[in-house]
Amino acid sequence: MKSLGILLVVLGVAALLFGEIRYSRQQTLVEVGPIKATTTEHHHIPISPLAGGVAIAAGLAMLVAGSRRAS
Repeated sequence: MKSLGILLVVLGVAALLFGEIRYSRQQTLVEVGPIKATTTEHHHIPISPLAGGVAIAAGLAMLVAGSRRAS
């Protein structure tokens, strides 16, 4: 439970810092013999700051609950 709490806090902070996930995808349009035409598509997925805050809060709650259970 403690490791999951730490993971949630780290992911929440990363979501707040970066704000989106970016990735690129290459696609072959035409391939005729040795000649190949490709294109690169750039995509991004926005991450809400609310989701980052909820992840941090949930992770901290799990860390507090785990420390109370251990004592």
